[in-house]
Amino acid sequence: MENVSIRKYVTDSFKGDNESEIKESIDGAIKEGLEEALPGLGVFMEIIWQNASDELKKELLDILKAHLN
Repeated sequence: MENVSIRKYVTDSFKGDNESEIKESIDGAIKEGLEEALPGLGVFMEIIWQNASDELKKELLDILKAHLN
């Protein structure tokens, strides 16, 4: 079995897509409740987190905390 990098697969799959196409993919995956989309959404979250300011990270944590109670 070939060793597949989920991160590489996801990022390669969206290379060249514009913001609208990426948003549509995210919205569709969430709306449909696709379990198989969760790793890809996790890759997106990782990219956001690694590139976010401390202020944005705090905002994201506040959103998560508010919805995990």
